Amino acid sequence: MKRIYVMALLAVLPVASAVAQSHVTMYGMIDGGVSYISNQGGHSVTKFDDGIFSPNLLGIQGAEDLGGGTKTIFKLENQFLLGSGAAVQPGIFGRNAYVGIDDPRLGKLTLGNVYEFMFTSLTEGKNTPALISGGLYSFAAGPFQNLGIPQNPTGWFGWARTNGIPINNAVKYQAPQIGGFSAGALYSFGGVAGSFGSNSGMSFGVNYDHGPFGLGAAYTEQKYPGSLKGAPQVPIRNWGVGAHYALGSTLTSASFVTVRNELTGAYAYAGQLASNWQLTPALSLGLSYMYMKGNEVLYGNHANQLNAILGYSLSTRTMVYAEGAWQRANSGAHAAINGILSPLGSSSSASQAIARVGLRTVF
Repeated sequence: MKRIYVMALLAVLPVASAVAQSHVTMYGMIDGGVSYISNQGGHSVTKFDDGIFSPNLLGIQGAEDLGGGTKTIFKLENQFLLGSGAAVQPGIFGRNAYVGIDDPRLGKLTLGNVYEFMFTSLTEGKNTPALISGGLYSFAAGPFQNLGIPQNPTGWFGWARTNGIPINNAVKYQAPQIGGFSAGALYSFGGVAGSFGSNSGMSFGVNYDHGPFGLGAAYTEQKYPGSLKGAPQVPIRNWGVGAHYALGSTLTSASFVTVRNELTGAYAYAGQLASNWQLTPALSLGLSYMYMKGNEVLYGNHANQLNAILGYSLSTRTMVYAEGAWQRANSGAHAAINGILSPLGSSSSASQAIARVGLRTVF
């Protein structure tokens, strides 16, 4: 479950040709660096960390031309820890594993372990500010330690799902774009005998893209089993909206995302605005501001967060970067920047800051 998100479309390298009218591609992304954290469980720490600006991925994807523009498609993708080489998710292809049909007139149907529309409509649609302002440290977390999301490394890590959390046993349909508009729906089967809706999930998304401007909206509900046998299901619901606008060498993005634990009533939201400037062909600067707020179940905690990243491209595939993040919560709360997954990842005070230098390459 650690560092589950995607920063951008990958550069890919064809490595094989299966049969005539088909192709198979291997691709990957690697990110490593050193981070200084001002307060992690009451102490500062300097450590090697990876998968921050972008995840470490190794995948295979392919397509077979069936004629008339229709294709059979598949993707098998693994996420790993650069520091140890260990897989992040259980299994070989825990990040993505699906097969499907793609047709320019009828749309795309995929089956398997896929991303739902909080990621597809917002992040893949360039409507998530964290995408251009620092990666994992820029996604929402905050002083919401009582949020209680099951099967989550901290209980509130990446709670908006815009960092890319796969949903398994799913059937996903995306309609073709018409007049700039597109939409999609997903259903995840729980597979519980005698209770069709248990452990199930659903998601919906809609997008509008025209030239430099785009909008996206999404809703996702996933039901988790209770912590004890016979305990009630834990439905977690998310919805969000986002937009982006490109003007010359500047890309600006804004979003509003929410989460609600229907069992406990815990609710939080985050609003974020970011811009990224291509200062020279090689040098870029990204800045973002985010405000997060929880309801009374989360003690009314709130936080402000600033992020900045300066990147220098050594080539079309390799970049060095320096980034920083600072979060200030209300008095009595424990600040928590996203991506610090140690059991003592939260600050012991209302403030937390991170400084990082890193190297990212894709192939």
